[in-house]
Amino acid sequence: MDIGAVLATAGNLMLTGMIGVFVFLSILIGAVKLMSHLVARFEQPESESSAYSPSIQTQGVPKGHIAAISAAIAQYKANNN
Repeated sequence: MDIGAVLATAGNLMLTGMIGVFVFLSILIGAVKLMSHLVARFEQPESESSAYSPSIQTQGVPKGHIAAISAAIAQYKANNN
């Protein structure tokens, strides 16, 4: 085989691979858009009574943790100065 035939084969293989990837990604994007549209169409709206509301105890950092962290920082600064 001469170099021209090898380059032609390589170019043909590259073009075939690029077209295959482009077609696959186009189909994948179309499928994702279609599924998104279908889910949005058939999704049940949530009622206000079933909405999850976190309790006050789970929000924020407990005051005991803040005190412990502050004490540890103060001790670290006192020992390293």
